[in-house]
Amino acid sequence: MISKIIAEELISKVKKAIDGVDKIVIVAHVGPDGDAIGSSLALWHYLMTIDKEPVVIVPNPFPEFLSWMPGSECILNYDDHKEKSDELIAAAELIFTLDFNTASRMGKMADAIIQAPADKILVDHHLNPDTFAKVRVSYPEISSTSELIFRLICRMGDFSMINLACAECIYTGMMTDTGGFTYNSTNQEIYIIIAELIKLGVDKDDIYRKVFNTYSVDRLRLMGFCLYHKMKVYPEYRAALITLTGKELYQFNYTNGDAEGFVNIPLSIAGVDFSVFMREDTDKIKISFRSQGTFPANKVAADLFNGGGHLNAAGGESYLSLEDSVKKFEDALPEYKDFLE
Repeated sequence: MISKIIAEELISKVKKAIDGVDKIVIVAHVGPDGDAIGSSLALWHYLMTIDKEPVVIVPNPFPEFLSWMPGSECILNYDDHKEKSDELIAAAELIFTLDFNTASRMGKMADAIIQAPADKILVDHHLNPDTFAKVRVSYPEISSTSELIFRLICRMGDFSMINLACAECIYTGMMTDTGGFTYNSTNQEIYIIIAELIKLGVDKDDIYRKVFNTYSVDRLRLMGFCLYHKMKVYPEYRAALITLTGKELYQFNYTNGDAEGFVNIPLSIAGVDFSVFMREDTDKIKISFRSQGTFPANKVAADLFNGGGHLNAAGGESYLSLEDSVKKFEDALPEYKDFLE
């Protein structure tokens, strides 16, 4: 039995909003990951089954290892199709914003979404959601937005409308946002949901292979380079750091998603409970944080790099140079020693 976490009032509002419209736009955050794409496509498939006209728009490209997902070929990339995307957003009767809590996470398409006359529904599991959405289905205690989409569909009485394609997308989002169910995944209800998805035909082993075991040779070489040349361990703080410059990314023919999961690798080292990965982006430093146990990765992200997330998985960004970002991180490490078990 799955508990009714989402408030009944929210269920009613979402159901009423969907019932009253046909043209629905679904948007995700910049640098869409497995949960962003999984939740967006899961909702897209569900809306298709109830005869709506949904479209998924993402701010920029998603990783190649997610391109197998059913419906991914229909996703619009705002960077490449701005004019068409703006038209669809302006004409939308309802807009779902998935897997992010602040408007800034929509990147260049934020203005178009905010200015659109359509009502907006936020579905997310990050802390402190903005108020840009009229309805906010926000539950940080839930492991992924994809799990929330499953719960939302079921609570609206439409479990029977979850087809295999929808189920595969939900499972992918849940799996990727918990690192293959290795963090933020102790709630037993997660596995009840997984069992239901498997009953619908989901092949979890095949999905794992498609997501985690289909990378390029360049990606594997980049990983080796990171571990041998770019990983620094701080034993006294049970922490590790990996950094990559733009030049190094270019050297290994980097494509979006190639560094996915790198931040998790140092956590396999005995005595390391906190791992950080920094890489140069076009105009900033993208930073990922992972931890084990009770060490608050989200607190470090929020304190130092304008970020946030969950206890063991968070993200942030820096507008300092990579060198200065590293220095800021290293200088602050002593402040978090008391959080180590």
